[in-house]
Amino acid sequence: MKVGLVGYQGSGKTTLFQWLTGLAADPSLAHRGQTAVVPLPEPRLEKLAEIYHSQKITPAGLEIVDTPGLSRSHEGNPARLALIREADCLVLVLAAYDASDPWADYQSLEDDFLLADMEIVSGRIHRIEQSLTKPLPKTEKEQLLHEQTVLQQVLSAMETGQPLQQTQMTDEQRRMTRAFRLLTEKPRFLLVNTSDDEPDPQRFVRSAPAPWPCWAVPLDLEWELSQMSEEDRREFEKEMGLQGTDKTHLLRAFVEASGQVVFFTANQREVRAWLLRKGGTALEAAAQIHSDLARGFIRADVIPADQLLQVGSQREAKAQHLVRSEHKDYPVQDGDLLYIHFNV
Repeated sequence: MKVGLVGYQGSGKTTLFQWLTGLAADPSLAHRGQTAVVPLPEPRLEKLAEIYHSQKITPAGLEIVDTPGLSRSHEGNPARLALIREADCLVLVLAAYDASDPWADYQSLEDDFLLADMEIVSGRIHRIEQSLTKPLPKTEKEQLLHEQTVLQQVLSAMETGQPLQQTQMTDEQRRMTRAFRLLTEKPRFLLVNTSDDEPDPQRFVRSAPAPWPCWAVPLDLEWELSQMSEEDRREFEKEMGLQGTDKTHLLRAFVEASGQVVFFTANQREVRAWLLRKGGTALEAAAQIHSDLARGFIRADVIPADQLLQVGSQREAKAQHLVRSEHKDYPVQDGDLLYIHFNV
């Protein structure tokens, strides 16, 4: 799963990257972005490893992408945003200190996303128009004309200033634009970067524009605290009356905002956590594990990991009829443990 950090220069976006990943910012990557993979903390993995006597524990990973800081003039931003077209979720970092207005920045970022998407769609329309000037087989010409009509409808909707998430797109329009990975269609997570001495950080959460989840975090302070030993941090927080932000909960909030669920596989060799889009099927989960499992899929044995941990063993789970046999279209639920049966 890929998470794109987006914000204007000076928003604290790179501080967030440093805090989440534990890596120092690399100045040589300032103009093309920096990427790191962060393991998603999952306490059930160790307990599952005890049940299966697994030799290896592998958590799911979040790929965190720190995009180059955007310009408030919007100039050059489409190129900077191209780096996160593959992201599953956009984390908008909004400054709320030194008289900054986070919601003005939020609206401006939405404008940047819209402009970048319009550039992508209009570019494709222009290429179609160029192709139509050449001699083409009838079928190919009809396909291009149809695509041109559909994309023109999408572009016209964009020109009203409404993000695509708020526009009623047809299935045909979504099919035509799927390959573009439009930014305006992606889920958002709003992170308001407050000053260290902000008396009421929750006021930003209360005033956040719906429907996006929002957290308010003093990023500079959290980054400084993360550099301390655990003992020094606890002492400092107690002395200053601080309650730090739980980084694990924040990473999980990113997963939830992106519409992903966690599922598990386990055996004596390895217990592993995986991420899958919410609503994804057992067949899609099998493909995530290995293409051979999807190709020869027969069925999936499924048990919620919490139920397995409660009874304490696979044998007891089967004895209590907790293990279900599911077909390929079964929608995987958060916390499911899967065993895929397949033909070689």
